[in-house]
Parts: sequence; structure tokens; C-alpha cells
Amino acid sequence: MSTIALRGRAAFGLRHRVNPGLRQPLAVIGAVIAVAWVLIAIFAPLIAPANPLAQTFTPSMAPSWQHLFGTDELGRDVLSRVIYGARVTLPIGILIVLFAAAIGGSVGAIAGYFRGPIDGAFMRSADLVFAFPPIILAMVVAAVLGRSLQNAAIAIVIVAWPSYARVMRGLVLTVGDSEYVQSARLLGASARRALLRDVLPNVAGPILVLMTLDLATAILLLSGLSFLGLGAQPPQPEWGSMVADGTQYFQWWWMGTFPGLAIFTVVLAFNFLGDSLRDVFDPRTGLRHNETA
Repeated sequence: MSTIALRGRAAFGLRHRVNPGLRQPLAVIGAVIAVAWVLIAIFAPLIAPANPLAQTFTPSMAPSWQHLFGTDELGRDVLSRVIYGARVTLPIGILIVLFAAAIGGSVGAIAGYFRGPIDGAFMRSADLVFAFPPIILAMVVAAVLGRSLQNAAIAIVIVAWPSYARVMRGLVLTVGDSEYVQSARLLGASARRALLRDVLPNVAGPILVLMTLDLATAILLLSGLSFLGLGAQPPQPEWGSMVADGTQYFQWWWMGTFPGLAIFTVVLAFNFLGDSLRDVFDPRTGLRHNETA
């Protein structure tokens, strides 16, 4: 068989091994943008043309070949600050989602599996958090804890965990009543063993989808708190605080436009990825994709 034929068969086999939901244009676009920003955050010292804190250039210069994104009111290179801002926003956003998923997922799993008074106590606590608009509650918690990026992240975790608890509880209630879980309990498996080995692996997919979508929300909330002065503090380069600085100088449009575009692209990318992962883990959506493929 010729080399071209072998390559064709390999490419055909790879396309059919990849889930149709991940072959959608939006999934590819989201993945490319997300990977690009992750690489930018990792290699920021090599990519950034200048020190993001150095006030060594002419203030308020318009975008040019010398400064592609212009300079801010203090003479700092905006492109360098946007690049280094990715090192602040992305890691903290990921940590927020991981902590919220760990806390909310644990609460929801325990409530859904053991039920009874434990379920009632945990879910009423989640309902209490749901009673407040997320941004308002995050603002109050961040203001009480103090103005810093760390406290803003803690505030968002407090706001975000109930959604994971509610989703995890519903999934565990459904899976916990399945025949294979009941069979494992009848064969002598402990409640903890059945929860960890039989229930949780079967609810990981929807939680992963929620985490991907929630990452975009976490980045938006983090940027919003920094925009309001409750998150990152000067001179730390952070996209939300940079947009806030730009609102004070509308005549120098580039100061707030480029950090805003960075937030827009990252949020869009993770929303695209979350929608695509939802198609992967939703059997009905996957069936529709298979029929049209």
C-alpha cells in the first residue's frame, strides 16, 4: 500500500476517533484561542517587548510600530501589561474554578448520597448564597476581606461553589439509584467506597463542562472586581484594573480597549469550549452530531 494511502487511512481513523462535538468549528476556535493565551502567559517574559512596570516611554503614545498597543498615562507599554496580565488572570481564574468545584462538588456529593438532614442543611446553605446576585455578594465579601487580588479570588469562590453543589447533588441522586450502585452496596461495599468508585466517576463529565463554562464567569467576575478597585491593586498589571484606568482617559482609547479585548477573547474561548464539551457529554446532542456527520 502506498504512503499516501496509509496517511489517508490514518487521518480518516483520527477524525472518527475524535468526538464529533470536538470537531465543530467553535470548538477548534475556542481551543486555539485558549491555548494561545496559555502559551502567552507561560512565555510572557520572552514575548513582552518591555517591562510592564517600567515608566520609561513617552506617556499616552498612540499605537505604532514601536508600541503596538501604545503606552499608558505613566509611559508603560500597554502590550507588555496585557501580556503579563494573562499571568495574573488565567492562573487565578483556574484556581478559583478548582477550589469552587472541590468545595461545591464535595458538598453536593455528600448531600446527594447520604440525603436526610445532611442534604437539607447543605442545600439550604447553597440556597442562601443563591439568594444574592453573584457580583453584589462578591463585592460585599471582597470589601469586608480587604482590597487585594487574593481576597477577590476568595470572594468569587464563595459565590461560585453552590452551583457545583446543586449540579453534583442532582447527578449523585440520579446515579446513586442506579442498579450497579445498589448492587455494589448489597455486595458489601461501604458508602464511602461506593461514592468514590461507582458514583463520582460517572458524574465527572457534566462537572467538567460546568468548570469550563464557569472559568469564563470567574475571569469576568475577577476582572469586574478589579475594575471596581476591589481586586488587583496598582501597579500590578491586571486586565480589569487596566480597563478601569482606560475609562479615566477616553481620549486615549487604546488604554482600555486592548485589555478589554483580552478579556473578551478569553471568555469567548472558554464559552466555546464549554459548549463543545456539553455536546460531547450530552448523549442526545452527540447522537444528532453522529447523524449529521
